[in-house]
Amino acid sequence: MIRDNLNAILSSLPSGVRLVAVSKYRPLSELEQAYECGQRIFAESRPSEFETKVLSLPKDIEWHFIGHLQTNKLRHVLPYVHMIHSVDSLHLLEAIEKWLAARESDGDLRRTDATGRNYVKALLEVHIGAEDTKQGFSPEEILTFDWDSAAEKYPHIEICGLMGMASHTDDIGRIEADFALIERLLSEVRSSHPAIAGRLRELSIGMSDDWPIAVRHGATMVRIGSAIFCR
Repeated sequence: MIRDNLNAILSSLPSGVRLVAVSKYRPLSELEQAYECGQRIFAESRPSEFETKVLSLPKDIEWHFIGHLQTNKLRHVLPYVHMIHSVDSLHLLEAIEKWLAARESDGDLRRTDATGRNYVKALLEVHIGAEDTKQGFSPEEILTFDWDSAAEKYPHIEICGLMGMASHTDDIGRIEADFALIERLLSEVRSSHPAIAGRLRELSIGMSDDWPIAVRHGATMVRIGSAIFCR
């Protein structure tokens, strides 16, 4: 089942759009099946589960974190993560920078740049859906974020785009509008800040039920779980 699901999704994804397999709540055996089928990018949303799976599975997996990350849980995620999709506040951004800077010389952190500096890739999460429970920056906060100084302010974080979720609805028109807004936000940021436009390559939108719509709106990564592991 997992092999068939993966093949069906991958055969439908355009080149340049990466599949992030959302493996939260799934047993290790299912992740191992997906790995055996060639999947190498996995995402988790709970820090303790994330750390357990990282330490239990092959080292060549590229791990992403997609859930709300509390600052007191950074130690479970930052030593291993390739990309955090869900940086949802300035407070979290500053806490990540501080944590990585304090461990500058630690040799066991997974990612370093060419100078040996610890760093992590990150996306700013946009909150556009109607649900009050969602975290993230408002569209206005995205547009007024100090993009040009971000590399100087947060030298251990490579901010490389935006992440967002559409409203939880069956209204295709609303989903289209939500994804179009996130796509437009990223385009406006790139246009307004040409010096860093080349760094802002990633748009993480789309999940199991709406990823084809997300692809039409410029997604470079789609986060798919149940369509791989549950059907």
